[in-house]
Amino acid sequence: AWEVQGVLSPQNSLWPHSAGWFRRLLHKPKPSSVERLKSNHSASSSPSSTSSSSSKSSSSSPGTSLATSSISLSPTSAVDISASDSPRWDKNYDVCICHSEGDMELVEELVSYLEGQPESFRCFLQLRDAVAGSAVVTELCDAVQNSHCWVMLITPGFLQDPWCRYQMHQALAEAPMANGRTIPVLKDVDRKDYPRELRNIYYIYMALKEKSFRQIRDTVMR
Repeated sequence: AWEVQGVLSPQNSLWPHSAGWFRRLLHKPKPSSVERLKSNHSASSSPSSTSSSSSKSSSSSPGTSLATSSISLSPTSAVDISASDSPRWDKNYDVCICHSEGDMELVEELVSYLEGQPESFRCFLQLRDAVAGSAVVTELCDAVQNSHCWVMLITPGFLQDPWCRYQMHQALAEAPMANGRTIPVLKDVDRKDYPRELRNIYYIYMALKEKSFRQIRDTVMR
């Protein structure tokens, strides 16, 4: 009690200042609800308008494929993949071609086309680049992990080859969000037979070989 009286004693020089500060705090007018709403709106108007405009632009054409929408966002001419500091050199290969043995002739044409481009794409071709004596599982997993993109040449032979499906699952496990690295290419396969694991990924339908090769090249560049 003595200590309390001492603190509250008028002789304490700090008391008048403290009491005055406390009274001013109690009588300080609070901002009205309208003012609070205005301040909150002004602080959040810019981000909300940006997000709404971006959502409108992204949803304006729901039927647009990933490849089509990414053309305007990431033009291939703006990418210098030959620079020494390019992320391209983080992997041993640019493209891993997953295919069945029965489609070897078509795959060799595709590899020849990609490797003959000015960018000189580095392709992994299993029968050419696999290390003799290594286990098939090891080579397939290494090819997926050491490549930026994976072209799945989905043909009737692909659907019947368990090794092709195994490599497809490895690619999906490597990039589960399907961020453009898995490139399905359909040939002589009905849409109803398109693998269920790839249903959330747009594919390239190979009708004209030359056109499809260019589409594959542009997708790899992006």
